[in-house]
Amino acid sequence: MLNRLRSVPRPKTGALLVSAAALLSAGTLGAAAPAQAQDASRVTAAVLPLDGARQEPFVYGADVPYDTASIIKVDILATALLQAQDAGRSLTAQERAWAEPMIRDSDNAAANALWRRIGRAPGLAAANKRLGLTETKGGPGAKWGLTRTTASDQIRLLRAVFDPPKTGPAALSEKSRAYIRSLMGDVADEQAWGVSAAGSASGTALKNGWLERNTTGLWDVNSVGRITVGGHPYLVAVLSDGNASMSDGVSLVQRTARTAVASASGS
Repeated sequence: MLNRLRSVPRPKTGALLVSAAALLSAGTLGAAAPAQAQDASRVTAAVLPLDGARQEPFVYGADVPYDTASIIKVDILATALLQAQDAGRSLTAQERAWAEPMIRDSDNAAANALWRRIGRAPGLAAANKRLGLTETKGGPGAKWGLTRTTASDQIRLLRAVFDPPKTGPAALSEKSRAYIRSLMGDVADEQAWGVSAAGSASGTALKNGWLERNTTGLWDVNSVGRITVGGHPYLVAVLSDGNASMSDGVSLVQRTARTAVASASGS
């Protein structure tokens, strides 16, 4: 089952989807002008077409650090797989029992266990150096959800999974990459929102994250993954914070993803 990539359904109209006119438009979205939402929210998107020669993503909004919330779970799994490769082994049965619900269902207890297993932030940092990430800092102690990252760095992580270097060895083996792709392509249906709103119903693989901050009551809402638009593959990362509610954040992420991908595809 490791090579199975189930299509993630496109989100259906409902409370989590935008019900008004798009906040952003392709004509006003640009790298020099951060996309702003209502109230205290902010958002940044990075988009990389995979079927061209471009090496750096298009970035819309200020490419500044955000809390990861649960999108860090992809990085945690990549780190666990890299450490297992270094030890000349596959993931253990127990590690797989943590990894699969962590990605498919965003299980936090499983993430807690794997975060400890990889050595928390220091283990993550060592792996990220090899995976090409330069702007991600692991959360303090047990707080993996407070890892800080940028949209561009999330594209670097996605490239390590979906678009390894054409020359030279990749950090993650093909077996490890296929395992991550299979889980991201098989997330629970109720979590199939986010960057998938910008793509077709087939070939989508993603991981979302959401976190209500205790100090403000505002929400971090993020989505990263691979989508297909008109037969062309894209890597997309949308990070947001300061949202009044989770549903507001999901709507912001989805309409930003649609606008950013449409802008990148027309560039």
